[in-house]
Amino acid sequence: MTPSRRVVLAAAAALSLPSRAAASIGRPGFVTRDGMGLKIDGGPYRFVGANAWYLAWLGTEADFGDRARLGRELDTLAGDGVTNIRLAASAELSPLKNSVRPAFRDRGSDYNETLLTGLDRALAEIGRRGMKAVLYLTNFWEWSGGMMTYLSWVNGGRYLNMNDPAHPWPEFPDFVADYYGDIEAVGLYHDYVRAVVSRTNTVTGVRYADDPAIMAWQLANEPRPAGSEARAVANLPAFHGWIADTARLIKSLDPHHLVSTGSEGLKGSVERADILLDAHRSPDIDYLTAHIWPANWGWLNRQDMAGTDADARARTAEYIRQHIGFARELGKPLVIEEFGYPRDGDAYDPATAVTLRDGFYTDIHAAVLADGRAGGPLAGSNFWAWNGEGRTRNPDFRFRDGDRAWLGDPPHEPQGWYGVFDADRSTRALIRAQAAALASL
Repeated sequence: MTPSRRVVLAAAAALSLPSRAAASIGRPGFVTRDGMGLKIDGGPYRFVGANAWYLAWLGTEADFGDRARLGRELDTLAGDGVTNIRLAASAELSPLKNSVRPAFRDRGSDYNETLLTGLDRALAEIGRRGMKAVLYLTNFWEWSGGMMTYLSWVNGGRYLNMNDPAHPWPEFPDFVADYYGDIEAVGLYHDYVRAVVSRTNTVTGVRYADDPAIMAWQLANEPRPAGSEARAVANLPAFHGWIADTARLIKSLDPHHLVSTGSEGLKGSVERADILLDAHRSPDIDYLTAHIWPANWGWLNRQDMAGTDADARARTAEYIRQHIGFARELGKPLVIEEFGYPRDGDAYDPATAVTLRDGFYTDIHAAVLADGRAGGPLAGSNFWAWNGEGRTRNPDFRFRDGDRAWLGDPPHEPQGWYGVFDADRSTRALIRAQAAALASL
């Protein structure tokens, strides 16, 4: 039978674009998005993950690196069933208090090749173990320099320190919000994005854009439109424009990897669902993220953890339920990519019990598992954070310039507050059990 002209044209049009089914299969070993689900090699991708922001620092040959420890930490995580690692691919050399040093970059374009090579090594080791990496490219907060530092480079050196008593909340995040509309500051950031996303790994010889060890690029750690609602609303055109423009830039350089914002969710959207949803509507944003911090957000009273634990966990369950709903509304996957809870008594010593934390982790894992069984959008979770064999040498548990212990608790926080140590056997057992449960789906 001779096909009609309409059929021929339709067939030609179909051949000119990748089909939805083909797009969901993707390149071998790459994590892709198919509607509300994440896929790998044609099957579902669900995971137990960790945050370990410092792995590039460990991966260097410099005096602040420890490649042997890098391998040991990844071996331990892989042995516990962790298959997804979220880590920093940026840090800006900063005048801000508690910002990590060394950094990936200063104001100029002569980026720190030592630290970039450390990132190469971390990605090579992650890939060698069949794990996936999520790489964030700047930070809303001060501990790695971040957006405030970009602003200081272009505004004559003006900046605020987080938690400065002279500038109480929300002055810091409201100041940072100027970044999104500053063409020069964003231009410096975009230059760095181009350099990293287009990089070739010096260890493996593989272009980052062709590396299946990378799951996703992330615009930033916890980008917020501002701290106050009034400032956030006024800033929305610049904020949403920055998201769309940056995601489009990354996709133009690397069309094969996923892109996400790094948002906390509602808490990073001044509690407004419309702001959260609009921030994730871009077709270049592949999935939603949620972060959950009951103690930081006041759901858990750190002076009465036992008495407020039940309420904090109930609020956590509701927060997850809301974000599953947002993901369904947008038809995109969801990852709980940060969640943290203090050790019992809000202590920092690795010898302190983690009874309440384990209950919190159990709730997060159960939510991921239940939504996976229901065919929902919640694909996985990354706990914050992996301390592994890292131990502070400081009796006050505070980070000091020159420290080389590298814990998952960043320099601005007590060392041991939220991080999971290799000695936390009960928590690690929960992680192993979750990995086995997800594998059985």
